[in-house]
Amino acid sequence: MVLLRTSLAALLALSVVGCTTPNTFTIATTQKLVQYERNKSDLEAKSLTLASGDQMTYLEGGNLAGEPLLLIHGFGGNKDNFTRIADKLGDYHLIVPDLLGFGNSSKPPEADYRADAQAKRLHELLQAKKMASGIHVGGNSMGGAISVAYAAMYPDSVKSLWLLDSGGFWSAETQREFKALDLDNSPLLIDNTEAYFTMYKTVMYKPPYVPKTIQAVFAQESIANRALNTKILKQIIEDNVEERAKIIAQYNIPTLIVWGEEDKVIKPETAEIMSELMPQAQVIMMSEVGHVPMVEAVKDTAEDYKKFRATLKDE
Repeated sequence: MVLLRTSLAALLALSVVGCTTPNTFTIATTQKLVQYERNKSDLEAKSLTLASGDQMTYLEGGNLAGEPLLLIHGFGGNKDNFTRIADKLGDYHLIVPDLLGFGNSSKPPEADYRADAQAKRLHELLQAKKMASGIHVGGNSMGGAISVAYAAMYPDSVKSLWLLDSGGFWSAETQREFKALDLDNSPLLIDNTEAYFTMYKTVMYKPPYVPKTIQAVFAQESIANRALNTKILKQIIEDNVEERAKIIAQYNIPTLIVWGEEDKVIKPETAEIMSELMPQAQVIMMSEVGHVPMVEAVKDTAEDYKKFRATLKDE
């Protein structure tokens, strides 16, 4: 393992010297780094063919004998958004998918990408793995809205919710990035590597250091999928899950709402609306954190979640 870390460190150091135009070396380096992070968290990449014929990829790991925890990434993200924090959540049986339209999953151009449709696909995945009867669900941003939709559709099967800077609660005046009239120019839609660099700094208050050579490789997927991402973004900003949140309150599903106080994508005030709709929820506001706490503040975010889970055992 020490040799592996040393080798990766050497590759990373070399990659920093290069330009920000991806080449075979920087692509290979990025793939090694991603795989290293997965290995460190004992996550294995797998896939499932859905009834639609579409492919859904996912990571699985942690304590395979533990209670299952489904983690759902946000818009423009993928399953590896949770790879860093997975190392701190090893007590749980982790299922971390690429939603349809993102990562290595299928990207059908005319599919329904709203919260209910994505939730149904995730339920199909969990049914295939025989985990649908008792699941804890966590989601960031768009993934939070999908988590709410999932719990509202299958309330008897969801043991708890973990909502990190959740989307879908659109009665709050949102930031510029989500205003419907300006979507085509949203900084969340990436045309080039410089736009990706800007977006990386926008979504996080204190982003972890990633060399621009590596970021440039990550940017290629966003650039290639801009047209589809535009369609998806338009669908999700019209998809308000607030009525579905009332079902979660009705079923008294334990819920942890987490928000970065420096979120520049969705206003932190949204947490207040969510807690009004789901009065059973606990709310944690994180200082000096932006839109993706599980990437920016790995240790604190994981510890807060584990404390929340511990309270469930006491009930």
